[in-house]
Amino acid sequence: MNNDLDIPIFKKCYDLYKTFYGYRADVSKQDRYTIWQRSENTILDVLEAILLASQSSKAEKLPVLETASVKLNVLRVLIRLTKDVKAIDNKKYIALETNVDEIGRMLGGWIRSTKER
Repeated sequence: MNNDLDIPIFKKCYDLYKTFYGYRADVSKQDRYTIWQRSENTILDVLEAILLASQSSKAEKLPVLETASVKLNVLRVLIRLTKDVKAIDNKKYIALETNVDEIGRMLGGWIRSTKER
């Protein structure tokens, strides 16, 4: 299990959650228990899917990675929405979105390499 925690995409997603969690105190109570909570749960879903994929057989890996990709796209929309309703400022939005984009690129590469096998 320890090796699974060393994969770069897992570390990146883990760091995304820590960053996201750090912004929580700055979010209004109104937003914290709606869109913020939903976004936080989605990050945890992506983190869980990445860990599951890292421990799955080759045959099981692709569907798990594709689920993670869909969840990541949902997260993109939720983060954009948090910015648009002014729950977070542009600086925090850019920091989060940059991390999500990098995770997306890593996940896309993992999906492509899994399909090629």
